[in-house]
Amino acid sequence: MIDIKLVRENPELVKENIKKKFQNEKIVLVDKVLKLDLDWRKLKKSEEDLRAERNKVSEQINQVIKSGKKSEIEKLKKSAKEIPGKIEVLQEKRKKLENEIQKIMYKIPNIIHKSVPIGKDESENVELKKIGEPKVPDFEIINHVDLALKLNGVDFDTARKNSGNGFYFLKGDVARLHTAILLYAKDFMISKGFELIVTPYMIRSEVVDGVMSFEEKDVMMYKIQDEDLYLIGTSEHSLIGIYKDKKINGKNLPAKLTAYSACFRKEKGAHGIEEKGFYRVHQFEKQEMIVICEPKESYDWYEKMLQYTVDVFRNLDIPVRTLECCSGDLADLKAKSCDVEAWSPRQKKYFEVGSCTNMEEAQARRLNIKYELKGETNFAHTLNNTVLASPRALIALMENNQQKDGSIKIPKVLQPYMGGKKKIEIKK
Repeated sequence: MIDIKLVRENPELVKENIKKKFQNEKIVLVDKVLKLDLDWRKLKKSEEDLRAERNKVSEQINQVIKSGKKSEIEKLKKSAKEIPGKIEVLQEKRKKLENEIQKIMYKIPNIIHKSVPIGKDESENVELKKIGEPKVPDFEIINHVDLALKLNGVDFDTARKNSGNGFYFLKGDVARLHTAILLYAKDFMISKGFELIVTPYMIRSEVVDGVMSFEEKDVMMYKIQDEDLYLIGTSEHSLIGIYKDKKINGKNLPAKLTAYSACFRKEKGAHGIEEKGFYRVHQFEKQEMIVICEPKESYDWYEKMLQYTVDVFRNLDIPVRTLECCSGDLADLKAKSCDVEAWSPRQKKYFEVGSCTNMEEAQARRLNIKYELKGETNFAHTLNNTVLASPRALIALMENNQQKDGSIKIPKVLQPYMGGKKKIEIKK
């Protein structure tokens, strides 16, 4: 959420930002919120005038009491008694306006960073860098579904009967490999000085509304029936929620947290959810990182966090590229975001495996996350980044480390988590 002062002082900048995000239908919201804000300020001024009048009457009563004029005392007391009721009426009206303003402000997108390329959708995202050589072997790469079945490492049919489409049972060495990459990702982040957190898998609606846009909420989140609770789509939500309504001592910044969690997503409108595979599912596991810091440090942290994910995948012998998200591909709270994509030798193209985002003040304003330093209090900046999400990382690992006989070579960094095993082989 942007600062209402920015809308008051520079509405044209806010409108231009909306145009850059190709959301022209939201331009009317700026004028609407300006009108409501003007009405709100008028009510606030009326309240202040009434309070000043109440103080003035109180002084007059004290003076009249000293003079002993009883008739004037009763008249002034009657006037004084009416003022609190009038203030209460104005407060109720102002509160109603505040709620309306907040709903609209939640829909106005965050101001994008000046470096963000302008584009309509993900097709106009900009490649930044390729890291590692994207190779295509001289043998046919087995699809991850077929290979997992050959390795007796997955059961889709039972999962479908048990839970429906978009789920699977992992088994044996494939399940072990899935766990190994997550354990490695966790230890990698701890080695970078991040504090490991075990988070709840459910959060309240006020936290959900603080960390994501209404559009994302509708597409992603599972609501718990008859409860003010949602299943998390990522542990980022719980991690940011830790700081809701808190004022952090600036000396303790940056706050660097990492968490493993199961993630639950509706994938509403997603294509391919009916198909077998790990790529798009309703439940998966992920290691996440977040940073809460001073604004002046946030883009340094953005670069560091992005590099951490690149390093994790390169240590798994997976070539990657970084892709700058254009303006039209940024969710409303994002100021700047970059996708990390892994190479698929089977498809001969890259596919998304993670995303690094700087929200700047957007989440902090919604959740009232502030820091105090040298006597000044300001909103913090919040950043999040996928360290590794197991299904997509597992696909990339199975393809890039696949051997001609269908076996999977286990990268050195994972071997300690696999009991020293160097290869997963198809059992005849």
